[in-house]
Amino acid sequence: MSVTTPKSLGDFLRSRRTRLDPASFGYSGRRRTPGLRREEVAQRANISPTWYAWLEQGRGGAPSADVLERISGALMLTDTEREHLFMLGLGRPPEVRYRSFDGIHPRLQRLLDSLQGSPAIIKSPIWDVVAWNRAAAVVLTDYSMLPPDQRNILRFLFCDPAVRAKQHDWDSVARFVVGAFRADVARAGLLSQAGALVDELRSVSAEFDALWRDNDVHSHGDGVKSLLHPKLGPITLEYSAFSVDGRPDLGMIIYNPLDDEIAARIKVLAAQAE
Repeated sequence: MSVTTPKSLGDFLRSRRTRLDPASFGYSGRRRTPGLRREEVAQRANISPTWYAWLEQGRGGAPSADVLERISGALMLTDTEREHLFMLGLGRPPEVRYRSFDGIHPRLQRLLDSLQGSPAIIKSPIWDVVAWNRAAAVVLTDYSMLPPDQRNILRFLFCDPAVRAKQHDWDSVARFVVGAFRADVARAGLLSQAGALVDELRSVSAEFDALWRDNDVHSHGDGVKSLLHPKLGPITLEYSAFSVDGRPDLGMIIYNPLDDEIAARIKVLAAQAE
């Protein structure tokens, strides 16, 4: 039994098809209806015209993810429209598309900077830190002091003695991070791309190698993190992880101090670091 709503899928495909300008795709001639013809969409998507017509008519069952990807490209769908297409066609979102990092929007950086007493970072699926606020620099790591290719959370955790010393329970943190990393790279289809990092860490850290071989997976979600900070002493932070709208390959993590006094002291340290 299909999990789709065929009429809704067909209506959506039809609405996206009829909004396109045929001239911009090199099609000419007089038309009685707006947009591309069904056979033109099928040609662009490299699928059968009959199969595409059936999809618009709610016939033929659920399409494959590959077919939906090709139709998405043929109809020039935005990321949001592509996700909606998959929800209608398969009842689930598409796999995350990984993009090489080319900087975050200034609006997103301003959001990070507004969290003066709460460390906040943005990371890639392979757990490279790509943006942070001053609170994160003074509480977690001053990423600005490192070259971009070294701003990786797993490298910090397994290769930096200072970062390791901050962890209240390093063993539990390490096991959780490796499991969450494994889930993230698999979700993003980046297991092969992450291979070099994994091989490097397995060669330099027997602890990472053992955890990687355990094949545990975890969801990052939310929780509590305890640190032994060299200036703040023992601190406890609640954290929550969020996807960045429009960039599902990026994740934001915000750490909120449970103690108002600690939050105030973090603000002071962050101000001093400006």
